[in-house]
Amino acid sequence: MNNKTNSKSLRPNLFSGLAIAVFAFQAQAGIVQGTITDTGGRALAGAIVTLTSKQGVGESVYTDTRGGYRLDTDLAGDLSLRIRKRYYRDDARELQLGASAEMDIDVKLIPIIDPQELSDAHPSLSHFSMIEFDEDETALFSRANFTRDCLTCHSLGNSFTRSPRPAEFWVPSVQRMHGYLASAAEEPIKARSKILAKAFDGRLATSRPEIPVDPLLSGATIHEWRLDGTVVPHDAEYSDANGLVYSSDMFAGEVLETNLETGETLHFALPADGEPAGGTFTRMGLPAPYGLTVARAPHSLVIAPDGIIYLTDSIGAAVTVFDPATRKFENFEVEDGALYPHTVRMDQQGIVWFTIAFSNQVGRFDPKTKSMKVITLPQSPSLSIPGTSIPYGIAVSPVDGGIWYSKLASDKIGRIDPVTLAVEEYDSPVRGPRRQRFDAAGNLWVAGFSEGAIAKIDVRNWKAKIYALPVYAEGEIPAPYALAINPVSQDVWVNDTMMDVVWRFLVDEERFVAYPMPLRGTYTRDFTFTDKGWACTSNNPIPAAALEGGVPELICIDPGDDKLALSGL
Repeated sequence: MNNKTNSKSLRPNLFSGLAIAVFAFQAQAGIVQGTITDTGGRALAGAIVTLTSKQGVGESVYTDTRGGYRLDTDLAGDLSLRIRKRYYRDDARELQLGASAEMDIDVKLIPIIDPQELSDAHPSLSHFSMIEFDEDETALFSRANFTRDCLTCHSLGNSFTRSPRPAEFWVPSVQRMHGYLASAAEEPIKARSKILAKAFDGRLATSRPEIPVDPLLSGATIHEWRLDGTVVPHDAEYSDANGLVYSSDMFAGEVLETNLETGETLHFALPADGEPAGGTFTRMGLPAPYGLTVARAPHSLVIAPDGIIYLTDSIGAAVTVFDPATRKFENFEVEDGALYPHTVRMDQQGIVWFTIAFSNQVGRFDPKTKSMKVITLPQSPSLSIPGTSIPYGIAVSPVDGGIWYSKLASDKIGRIDPVTLAVEEYDSPVRGPRRQRFDAAGNLWVAGFSEGAIAKIDVRNWKAKIYALPVYAEGEIPAPYALAINPVSQDVWVNDTMMDVVWRFLVDEERFVAYPMPLRGTYTRDFTFTDKGWACTSNNPIPAAALEGGVPELICIDPGDDKLALSGL
């Protein structure tokens, strides 16, 4: 079991005048501190200093403008220390840290000069952007549609996917991916295979994107928990009822329960209840997505105020109810031709709403009456490979309780009246609308996956303001997977799948802050927020081998706003 409590992180050159007062409240924390420079003595700002226990609990801080760092930690014993800065070689070492020990470690990082090493240090996005996309935005292989089709589940261009291979070796993979999207047409499969073979032919990435170091990074601490024994812990949700984090391990058919204080994760398998391996897909004579062999595959989850958890079972076409207190499950079949229940949210009356991705539906489940209702959505053409419009994100208006969904493959956003179940659809202001959330004022925020932007929509008049995500190298447009809104600060946190970062959008300043993540191959899914204001998310590319270290993890970002406020920043 790993011991882990809330750690404070104060940089000496920012907080020296406050150190004595703050340290008085820290209980026996160990300290690792120092300065990071290059071999010429130049300070390296924004380097990631990571301390990790043998059990896979990690804490990271960023160096400030003078290269200084200070990591106050309750991790103790045999630990690993790694200092990382893109385009420099990692410095990794083992150390022993006592519970209240203090260690000064200054490090000089060596610049990478080998072209292959430099290319490998680039994020997936740099390699993906080497594809020769069709300039016609409406074409099947335009960048927007390529993103929609090929980055939805994978980080195409990472170390796992970009290995050189001839077009004929790409065909089986592309055929399988297109098959998951209900397309078996041979010509697009062959054409895409040729495009990928040409792009990933061993050429080196030379674009060298540089992420600016925002002053807010100086207050932040990144917490990581390695989720051993998991496959794809898809979504994570913090429970206000007991302070634990629950994740839906889709590929293992399990619910995970992680204690952020101890680092311990428990596994609870969903009962098959007579469902065959492959679930509904097997019963319909269809291949199960991703070749899944579990009977139940929990995709998304929402936690009610009383702590009861509601999950969408993507393979078994059910809503699964889990009581963390009793550890008991109950499955409620969706039926009505439902195929692939997806994202789930709960309204103010405790009604559970969820998108059904492959059958163009939205589901409604009443936990009190156990009644299920399926709403068929208007038909809208797919703009790329998928054979359906893919209802994806869903959100509940805090103003009138309206249910709003997005269609990833059709660039549509719709509203369902929660009483009459009447449906209206609108054109999305951003391409590839994926997951979405409402802010406290009733504005709908949408992640435009194919647009490389997020949008703030006034749903009363359908006026939108679009904010393009930062582009750090020419043509390297991000692919925002999801977004969520901190209920206190109303900051918008945006997930990334291609750049090894997450973004925080400061609404009042209309400014993005990029937080580089400690692991290469990072693919985060959806944010949830703890009572301390930490922004937490799962990190789980498909397959797990695409993530550095090969094991999915839970990440929580303590933005450290309280510390920066004390410093006057």
